[in-house]
Amino acid sequence: MCAHIVLAEDDEHQAELIRRYLERERHSVVVVGDGRSALEEVRRRQPDLLVLDVMLPLVDGLDVCRILRAESELPVLMLTARSTEDDLLLGLDLGADDYMTKPFSPRELMARVRTLLRRTGSGRPEVDPVLRVGAIEIDPRRHQVRCAGEQVECTPGEFRLLEALAAQPERVFTREQLLERLHGFDRYITSRTIDVHVMNLRRKLEPDPRRPVRLVTVYGVGYKLSDDSERRGAP
Repeated sequence: MCAHIVLAEDDEHQAELIRRYLERERHSVVVVGDGRSALEEVRRRQPDLLVLDVMLPLVDGLDVCRILRAESELPVLMLTARSTEDDLLLGLDLGADDYMTKPFSPRELMARVRTLLRRTGSGRPEVDPVLRVGAIEIDPRRHQVRCAGEQVECTPGEFRLLEALAAQPERVFTREQLLERLHGFDRYITSRTIDVHVMNLRRKLEPDPRRPVRLVTVYGVGYKLSDDSERRGAP
């Protein structure tokens, strides 16, 4: 289940880490750095979940939670460096649905997000999770790849790379952007690893791996996944 999530966190490093993990679970994420912006985004976007840091500038997270709880039943997951029982109870009394103290495990955070979305029935079901680009079909739920109707065996790293490219066909990804998307799924991933994955995928997906028309190199930039159906249909 994918969801629209507003993340209110003024620590840029922490916000980027959380955003990456949320997007890996196919959620759309808007990041804001202060409480006033959090209120504005929630009112404008009507998200499925607010991940809310307590220590925010302009309007702190506790006030944001109190204001929003008077307006809606939006699920709120609060994050804080404060770890006393009084702080925990105050956050819950103001209407937070869950509360995590820093530092925390990103995996535990994702588990809490999933639980909240299930509990509240929030999120948007993915009617058809299969990604299709030309002859290539990728099913993230079943972890399956098919090309021209034939099943293709991929390693976990190859699958994640192909899924990232297929999510935005024809977009050129730099090696650095692909490294970011695979970070955490391959412990030893490097730019060289990306190139090896691409080479192996071409052997599995291209009619002629020496002249790729699906997994294409854009010289000096990076790689993209291209729809080759028009080429195949051309006389």
